[in-house]
Amino acid sequence: MSKPLLVLAAGGTGGHMFPAQALAEHMLQKGWRVKLSTDDRGARYTGGFPSEVDIEVVPSATFAHGGLKNKLKVPFRIWSGWRTARKKMVADRPAAVVGFGGYPAIPAMMAANSLGLPRMIHEQNGVLGRVNQIFAKRVNKVACGTWPTELPDGVEGVPVGNPVRQAILEKHGVDYIPPGDYPMSILVLGGSQGATILSKVVPAALAQLPEGLRDQLRVSHQARAEDLDDVVLQYENAGIRAVVEPFFDDVPQRLGEAQLLISRSGASTVADCTVIGRPAIFVPLAAAIRDEQTANARELVNAQAAILLSEGDFTPENLAAEVQGVLTHGDIAAKMAAAALQCARPNATADLAALVEEISGVS
Repeated sequence: MSKPLLVLAAGGTGGHMFPAQALAEHMLQKGWRVKLSTDDRGARYTGGFPSEVDIEVVPSATFAHGGLKNKLKVPFRIWSGWRTARKKMVADRPAAVVGFGGYPAIPAMMAANSLGLPRMIHEQNGVLGRVNQIFAKRVNKVACGTWPTELPDGVEGVPVGNPVRQAILEKHGVDYIPPGDYPMSILVLGGSQGATILSKVVPAALAQLPEGLRDQLRVSHQARAEDLDDVVLQYENAGIRAVVEPFFDDVPQRLGEAQLLISRSGASTVADCTVIGRPAIFVPLAAAIRDEQTANARELVNAQAAILLSEGDFTPENLAAEVQGVLTHGDIAAKMAAAALQCARPNATADLAALVEEISGVS
């Protein structure tokens, strides 16, 4: 008997690709075959996928980018991608199809819908993305990475959480050392590309802290390449020890050692923060059309595990006050860390896999 086939449909960003990769690894271990359906752009972000995963590149497009000429081509590219994906599914019928959002997922989800295949979507954020909005009423299950998730009327979501990478899982619940009269670590993350607003505000805020507190700080700050020199100079002028890089490949280690996280509230960052269990100050991306980053942080803010500062309130003065409040009250920081851990869903990948088995009828 041949192994059941799972087709994953995902776009090119890490937010879409990482949970798809985690599910692929899990399902391979369970004896399934796995294919990833994406477009040319998405295919460039598949380096982390296991070699056993077949990468199927199909045409797709979005109205969000390019001029009028490109926009006129969008329906034809999607139609071409749908035909290609449908033909592949007829030739090798999937037991289930899972979409993770992003416009490269459209052709495979359309094909699964037209063939009546068992299908579901996984939404990472607290608000459905555009593509997942399209398919929310056309699938058997809607798995939610953030809870609660804003869903269309009549659609029920299943809270499973956002899969996190193995290195984060290995730090699940690692002991938290509350702030005190000893060196303290702050981790500053601005998303995969850094964030200029964090680079402007965080060093200026930390420079306003009392000298005795500044002397204890050890800062790891992820910044855009074009902001690096300025951020380094700000920390040097404030006498603060800091490591400033455009990318940290050891975030699990740094987050595990941190007394405080200052960050955007992307879905994967929030999930990492809960699984390890750390106090956080979140600054949602104001430019996000659906304000999904505010929704992502809602559970932790309500649980008193995190502080939320909108970009409008994200000033050096306000941030300095919040940081000082956390780092000079070890009992409060410890309660925040414990509350974050209570929000964790470390079994997200397994729970997502269970839904795949449920809709497919394969166990």
